[in-house]
Amino acid sequence: MGRSMALHLRHAEHPLVVFSRTKERARDLLEAGAEWASSPREVAERCEVACSMVGLPSDVESIYLGADGMLSAARAPRLLIDFTTSSPALARRIAEACASRGAEALDAPVSGGDVGARNASLSIMCGGTEPAFAAARPLLERLGKTIVLQGGAGAGQHTKMVNQLLIAGTMLGLAEALAYARRSGLDPAKVLESVGGGAAASWSLANLAPRVLKGDFSPGFFIEHFLKDLRIALDEARSMGLELPTAAAAERTYAALAEAGHGRSGTQAIVHAYGW
Repeated sequence: MGRSMALHLRHAEHPLVVFSRTKERARDLLEAGAEWASSPREVAERCEVACSMVGLPSDVESIYLGADGMLSAARAPRLLIDFTTSSPALARRIAEACASRGAEALDAPVSGGDVGARNASLSIMCGGTEPAFAAARPLLERLGKTIVLQGGAGAGQHTKMVNQLLIAGTMLGLAEALAYARRSGLDPAKVLESVGGGAAASWSLANLAPRVLKGDFSPGFFIEHFLKDLRIALDEARSMGLELPTAAAAERTYAALAEAGHGRSGTQAIVHAYGW
């Protein structure tokens, strides 16, 4: 997703400095005119606006607050935007660290998967100050269609947790429904024609169910990353005294799939838990 998002910025003729742990994965960005940096710190020292899209909260912490992170730079960028789905508490820590350096931070997790990233149609959920949001908006509009400031630092991450909780329930329902359709002798493709335009319609049904029917379990979003999100949401809910039984069921199901070797499959591989 990060590569597609960065390409949109480059195609809009923004000068781009990039870093990735694996340089080869940035090859198309470099061929499009981006410049290479050897570390997050070097990115920060060469940019006015720094953006990140990585896998885990530990990665976020490292690239912002680590020994070679962006906030270790002699000169911090004026604005730092993190698109990773991460911890609300970590987003607040980063915002405080940025403020101490005279910089603004925005936690801006996204939804829409690989399709939304390629089509620049992501939903972007932002947490931060009004000035940070106003400064970021011209860039965000190159990447997404729905761009909302939800509140202060961490609010974007909390909103993404709401998004992931909705998806968790949808994916459980999708897997159970497809298993039911096939076991009852129906043609699942014909079933999708009927239910896809009715009250049961959803993004997951329209985009992921057809992949299941084709036997395509390649990742738009890794199971292991979705597990990370569900665990953040469940931890946050527990801290608020809130029980989330559907999310807990989804976490157990996806954890079993990851243990069975499906962690790098797409979230649609949940159907394997139902005998697909």
